[in-house]
Parts: sequence; structure tokens; C-alpha cells
Amino acid sequence: MILGKKERMVAGLDIGAGCIKLVKLEEKGGTYILKGMGIREISPDVIVDEEIKDRDALIYNIQTLIDQCDPHIKEIALAVAGHGVLSDKLVMDKKSGAEAEQAILFEAEQRSPFDVDDVSLDYHVIRTDEETGKMDVLLVAARKDFLKSYLDLTFDAGLKPVLIDTETLALLNAYEINYEINSEKVTALVNIGFDTTNLTFIKDGVYNSSRDVSSGIRVIYEAIMKEFRLNPEFATKTIKGEMDSSIDQDMLKATVVTSSEELISGLEVALSYFKSSAKISNLDWVVISGGGSIIPFLPEFIQSKLNVPVEVMNPLRNIEYDPDVFRHLQPEKIAPLLSIAVGLAARKVK
Repeated sequence: MILGKKERMVAGLDIGAGCIKLVKLEEKGGTYILKGMGIREISPDVIVDEEIKDRDALIYNIQTLIDQCDPHIKEIALAVAGHGVLSDKLVMDKKSGAEAEQAILFEAEQRSPFDVDDVSLDYHVIRTDEETGKMDVLLVAARKDFLKSYLDLTFDAGLKPVLIDTETLALLNAYEINYEINSEKVTALVNIGFDTTNLTFIKDGVYNSSRDVSSGIRVIYEAIMKEFRLNPEFATKTIKGEMDSSIDQDMLKATVVTSSEELISGLEVALSYFKSSAKISNLDWVVISGGGSIIPFLPEFIQSKLNVPVEVMNPLRNIEYDPDVFRHLQPEKIAPLLSIAVGLAARKVK
């Protein structure tokens, strides 16, 4: 760390299996201003089950998105998730400095399913209870080979990754800058991606835990493509709600409902596990984002199955922008897709 060096913001790059999202923010007087954003759809076979299958195509699409959004962007923040990443919350005796770090690393060795030498570790003290002398610590571990694959990718795309976050914490950051967190309510933030769904739980006004569900909207996408005999382009338009006048809506609803069983089952298991570990009977609120949040009929179906109020997240809710500048992107429609990118773009680095 260089003394006196000011914090700065970098662009947030969210590399998903269905599309790549980019957001650039500026902060003035506590207000965030949108300076650039973009989305570029990629073929579903470029990234499959978190594995990059077509590296050259991904690099090309990242470079194209940067050029379309702001060619001057070089420094970026990235997010990772999935099987290569582990996050856990520790409750331990209050410590500080080197003593705290040593104790946290010891706990990490006991809990991590990976060899500690093979992972990169980081931690954050969530809160400290002076009365009990305890502190809640968030521990994050990521496999070095998993990180290296994404770092090398962005370097080869001509970018410099200066910050790496988890998708669940980026999601939480986007929520915190756009919504008031009620400490008396238990909230689940659910980002429904193409292959993976991230859940972040908020309890007592702070981060409680997170989980990844190995299911997303790929099955829905493929079912729609098969049922309506659509090519990938029109299947993508359909799951984005852009084919209302061309697709039988009753049939579409039936297809979405029947093909989302795996996703719903994964959400039910994750919520059940959270309620059991947090010792609560019910959630108060579910806020969804990602590609699944804009699929016709899916948010309503999730609400009916989980029996919890569901809201679609707007990560641009408290962010200022000129509608005329971004009119071609229709921010009000694509906003839920930008949650992780916004959370990354709002981070600061030295």
C-alpha cells in the first residue's frame, strides 16, 4: 500500500456463461454515476459448467465489449464463483493483527476441502461483539488454478485485473448501495445465471452466509429452443421476453414451469439448509437478479413455489445516469442482468 494514494474505482466485468456484462461507475459526493455499460451475448457452448470451452471466442467477445463500451478501460474487477470457490463464516474470539490472521488461517486449514497450499485465501471481519468478545469473520478460499485461468484470460484480452471478488459478495454490494437493509428482516439475494445460481443471505442486517446452486436457466433455454423449434438467437430473445407477439404465451408458460424444476429444487434445498443453520422458520424476502429474473413467468413461479415474496432487483435504482446516453441499451430492461457487474464497479482499490 502506498501512503497517501487515493482510492479509485475500476470497471466491473462479469463473465457469465450466457453473456458478458461491463459496468463503469464514478462516485461524486456519495452518489454513484453510470459512466459506461454494455452487454454482449455469447454462445452457450463457450462456457459450460464453469469451464471455458472456447477461450479465443471468449477473449474476442470481451475485447469487443470493451471497445463498444469504452476502449480506454484497462483496469477491471472480476468475480468468481462455483466449485473453485469456498466461502464460510467463522465465529471466533476477538483478535487483531497478526494474531487474528494466524488464527483465521488455522481455521481455514481445518475447514477447506482444498489443500491450503493450492488456494488463495482472504478474510473480512463482518462484525465484533464487544460484550461477548467474539467476532464474525468471512473466510473466502479460491483454487489457484481456477483463479489463474480467469486472470490469464483477462490479461490476454489486454486488461489488467486489479480486484477479484466472489459473485455472492458483489451481489451483496450492489444490493447495499441500492436498497435499505432492514435488520429485522431475513433476505435472500438470488442471482440466477445460465449454469449457476448464487444465493446470499442477509440476517440481522449483515451478511450471514452464501451458497451456490449448480443449476440455472440453460435447461429452460434448451427446452424453449426444442419446444418452439427456435434457433439460438430467437431462443435468447424468447427468454428475454422479446417474443411476446410471436410465441404462444400459454405454451411458453407451461414450458418455463416444467423446465425449471431442477432450479426450483436447488433453491428449495438451499433455503431449507439456510433456515436450519440460521435457526429461523421463514424468510421475509427474496430478491432475484440475473438472466432468470427476466424470463417471462419465472419470477412469479418462483414466488408461488417458495411461498416467499419475490422482487426483481434493480441495481441501477440509486445510480444516476443519462437515459438518452444509454437509450439503445434500455437500462430499465437489462438492469437485473447487471447486478454483479455493478457490485464490482462500486468497489474501490488503491
